[in-house]
Amino acid sequence: KMASTAAGKQRIPKVAKVKNKAPAEVQITAEQLLREAKERELELLPPPPKQKITDEEELNDYKLKKRKGFEDNIRKNRTVISNWIKYAQWEESLKEVQRARSIYERALDVDHRNIALWLKYAEMEMKNRQVNHARNIWDRAITILPRVNQFWYKYSYMEEMLGNIAGCRQVFERWTEWEPEEQAWHSYINFELRYKEVDKARSIYERYILLMGSNWIKYARFEEKHGYIAHGRKVFERSVEFFGEEHVDENLFVAFARFEEKQKEFERVRVIYKYALDRIPKQQAQELFKFYTVFEKKFGDRRGIEDVIVSKRRFQYEEEVKASPHNYDAWFDYLRLVESDADPDTAREVYERAIANIPPIQEKRHWRRYIYLWINYALYEELEVKDPERTRQVYLACLDLIPHKKFTFAKMWLLYGQFEIRQKNLQAARQGLGTAIGKCPKNKLFKGYIELELQLREFDRCRKLYEKYLEFASENCTTWIKFSELETILGDTERARAIFELAIGQPRLDMPEVLWKSYIDFEIEQEEYDNTRGLYKRLLQRTQHVKVWISYAQYELSIDTSDRLQRCRGIFEEANKGLRSCEEKEERLMLLESWKEFEQEFGSDTTRERVKKLLPEKVKKRRKLTAEDGSDAGWEEYYDYIFPEDAANQPNLKLLAMAKMWKRQQQEEEDDEEDDEEDEEENNGELGTSSGNFYCLKKVIIFPCLCFIHLLWCNDSVNKKNTDPTFYLFEP
Repeated sequence: KMASTAAGKQRIPKVAKVKNKAPAEVQITAEQLLREAKERELELLPPPPKQKITDEEELNDYKLKKRKGFEDNIRKNRTVISNWIKYAQWEESLKEVQRARSIYERALDVDHRNIALWLKYAEMEMKNRQVNHARNIWDRAITILPRVNQFWYKYSYMEEMLGNIAGCRQVFERWTEWEPEEQAWHSYINFELRYKEVDKARSIYERYILLMGSNWIKYARFEEKHGYIAHGRKVFERSVEFFGEEHVDENLFVAFARFEEKQKEFERVRVIYKYALDRIPKQQAQELFKFYTVFEKKFGDRRGIEDVIVSKRRFQYEEEVKASPHNYDAWFDYLRLVESDADPDTAREVYERAIANIPPIQEKRHWRRYIYLWINYALYEELEVKDPERTRQVYLACLDLIPHKKFTFAKMWLLYGQFEIRQKNLQAARQGLGTAIGKCPKNKLFKGYIELELQLREFDRCRKLYEKYLEFASENCTTWIKFSELETILGDTERARAIFELAIGQPRLDMPEVLWKSYIDFEIEQEEYDNTRGLYKRLLQRTQHVKVWISYAQYELSIDTSDRLQRCRGIFEEANKGLRSCEEKEERLMLLESWKEFEQEFGSDTTRERVKKLLPEKVKKRRKLTAEDGSDAGWEEYYDYIFPEDAANQPNLKLLAMAKMWKRQQQEEEDDEEDDEEDEEENNGELGTSSGNFYCLKKVIIFPCLCFIHLLWCNDSVNKKNTDPTFYLFEP
């Protein structure tokens, strides 16, 4: 009772509560646990004890136990083929072939598509020299699984090792009926070659290439290897016909060319390469180019090597123009290459392809490069092919293509006119240029047409063309000058003068100074001095430019008359008076310098001194700069000129002279101060006191006076509305 009571009161031990749940300082990973277990060999089981069988009864017991174990494993999972194979191999190791065969058959009933099972079964039969059984197994295997190449290889190898050549050939024949992969055919061919059956090997190749359409190169090499050169060449030719022009193969042509190269048929090789290069896409012919170049370097002449290079470049250009048809620079390079090497028909074809790529936008900047394709095409037809009729067609087609209402190309019209002149068809040339001027007049067209008529000495036509030209562009001074020069050459000076008068009377001119100069030069050449003076005066009424005054003075000086110096000096004086109101002081200075040079060469001392007094004083100034947004941008230094003649500038000159004198005195007195310091030490300060008083007088009286004068001048400038806040820095 006490025992039962004690048993009833037995308590379950309590789980200890973990008070500190913080992680341990040293952490142990699962990897460390596994590594320690392996190091200590905790999981290694001791080997089973060896069993020694001493009699037949023990052996039978052992066999029964093992068989029962294998059968139990199979019964547990019939689909695990490795259990069947282990069972069969164990029976085989006991020389129980019949039992092993039975096990394999049972396994095949479970999974007859297991390749390893068939292989193990057949290998067991072959090991035990059961040839017929092995044949039976291989036959069953290739019948059930004909696409397993390993069965066929093993079967044919077994028959060949047994010396059953006919049986092996029969196996290969059965295999080829299933149209296997390439290696199976080569195995069959190699089998026949091992027994010197070349004809049978050739028949196998024939069946193979007709069935698969590949391996023509190996077939040809097979024929070449066995000395059948004609047969090998025929194989290559058949392969080219078989593939046609749509499915050509680069490697096939390379092999064909190298085959012919070995036979020393160099012309054949060249033809093969050119044929291939003409038909294979350019991006797929890189190796072909490489071998062709090597061949020409080895066996070709200079022309052949150049042909290879030209062909390669041609293919490159083809790729470029195909990728970008409107890349006209690529077309130019391609056409230059074709012109130098190809026949006219090929060049024409490329030209036609090039000019077919019309710019998509009707803007002249897009047509500038394109139009040169037509020009080069026409020049090629005229100069290289010497076909004037086709050249005319090219020019007319181009002129019809250009949208003349939006823009035109004068060079195209002029080239067409010059071409007709070379063909002695003057009427067509004039008609073409006349049409151009009527449709789309341009300066270049008028100039080219006039130049053409001048060369033909058709001066009346030139006059008419100049009139039309001036109606079109009356502001073009060059045209007026050229027209007048034409009349001058023809001796009609009155007509030339009238043209100049009409020209200077135009309300708008692009270069009036050139026109006036030409008119003046014309009158000088005609020695019409009064007319020239009149022109200068009329010009000075329109402009007071300093160069006109200087040119007028030089003209008067160049005339060989008694009063030329007085006239020239008078012009300088008049110009000086006229330029006083000019804001550009540099122009006035330029005039005075030119006048000074004149007086130095032709004048007297009095006149030289007079001009010298008129020269301005150069002064450095500062002015305030303002940015675009109105903010202060700092100060800028610049040079200004103060002319003595200007009455308004007299205070400036006086102030300038006084400032320079004060500056000079200040420098002299600063030099004397150093000597005075030494004298003060010797004379106990008496002389120093007097000189110091003089220096203080200078600082207190003279300098403030100068400042007061400067302020008065500034106020005077402000009163004259000189609002520019300018400060002067005088030069010493």
